[in-house]
Amino acid sequence: MNLPVVTGGRAARECVTGLENLRGPVTVVRWCTNLAEVIAVCQTGLARAVILSADAGELTSSLIDRFDNAEVVIVALADDDDSRRRLEALGIRHTTSDVAAVTLASIIEAAVESAGQRHRNPGIPQAGGTSYADPTPALESDVDPQGSPTAEATGTGEVFAVWGPTGSPGRTTVAVNLAAELAAEGRAVLLIDADTYGASVAACLGLLDESAGIAQACRLADQGSLDRAGLRRAITVVAVRGSRLGVLTGVTRADRWTELRPAALTRVLELAREVADVTVIDCGFCLEADEELSFDTVAPRRNAATLCCLETADTVFAVGAADAVGLPRLVRALADLTALVPGTVPRVVLNKVRAAAVGRGPERQLREAWDRFGPVQQVDAFLPAEFATVDSALLGGSVLLESAPRSPLRQGIAALAGVPIEQRRRRPFGAGHNEVKFSRNGVRLMGNGPQRSGL
Repeated sequence: MNLPVVTGGRAARECVTGLENLRGPVTVVRWCTNLAEVIAVCQTGLARAVILSADAGELTSSLIDRFDNAEVVIVALADDDDSRRRLEALGIRHTTSDVAAVTLASIIEAAVESAGQRHRNPGIPQAGGTSYADPTPALESDVDPQGSPTAEATGTGEVFAVWGPTGSPGRTTVAVNLAAELAAEGRAVLLIDADTYGASVAACLGLLDESAGIAQACRLADQGSLDRAGLRRAITVVAVRGSRLGVLTGVTRADRWTELRPAALTRVLELAREVADVTVIDCGFCLEADEELSFDTVAPRRNAATLCCLETADTVFAVGAADAVGLPRLVRALADLTALVPGTVPRVVLNKVRAAAVGRGPERQLREAWDRFGPVQQVDAFLPAEFATVDSALLGGSVLLESAPRSPLRQGIAALAGVPIEQRRRRPFGAGHNEVKFSRNGVRLMGNGPQRSGL
């Protein structure tokens, strides 16, 4: 078996003589000076592996995707602890620059064999990416060449994804209030706005900060430097009825969707499980993969963020509008969801239920129509239309728990979250020096005060 290898950087080039003297299967076919040249060579199909040193350039999860797309494995040379930690976070095999040639050759052979097994068996879990969200996931690396295991997510927190078809069925309203109900119950909750088309969680909560917390976290994850402390710095903490709700605000402009790469977002969600008991994600609506038709097969995919969240989630809430337009849209969208993310069994939520849209006895009529035309999943919840109540909460930048605690809509969302309203813990929450109370806004933006369960 012949293993053609490309080197990148001066330190990597110094390994060439030792590898050639072995006269084994590993053969160096090209010397490169920087990452751009290395990627160009690898995309020609010339190499099976690449040896990179730090002076070649900085590796990111996005660049790793491009190597994986070319079916090229990476072995990095790193001598300092910071570099090694970053490479482990990215899932890259690494060793020291003074490694013996025979050891380096065995590392390369093992890496190529591992990658070959993964390509022959697509079901093998992959690190740094997801199988359906992006066809170019990051390379798998379960163990580094020195024998120590790479960092793995050990979090046990749940992840809920709130998704629905186009047409404003109320995804954000359900996501925000679902997170608020869980937070008020006393659980550590993180609300993530991952909508790449129209992020609106910050506006719903009355947050005036224009920063995009999700973009900041993804940027650090793409560089392999995101840890729990970095994620907490990106989180905005708001007070909801005396409890704390962590929020990763969405991108401030729709054209910033490229910052939410699936490999980086996957790492953010892994850490979210560690810092929160429950993570609630407000997803975008679109599942189409039209970007794959592009001639540039390594171009970023706008809908990959949504697919990544749906794959990662333990529970998917599929929200649809309960009217003559929204119901057929939801039925078709569920078929697309099943095709693109196999194995997903969503909890169906019909929102904005009202007699004016479907006639007398709206729940009965909707259930009969669903049984006749809908998929096998049963409707999990019927949320009543309360436009004035939702408008009032949006105007005040508050949640239904605060602005309309007795409304049927709020009670329906609490039941959806599995939170008994009568057992709600109530305790006073006094404004302190680290809280800012906005006028006409029941939500307090909180500083770095004491936080529960890591948020």
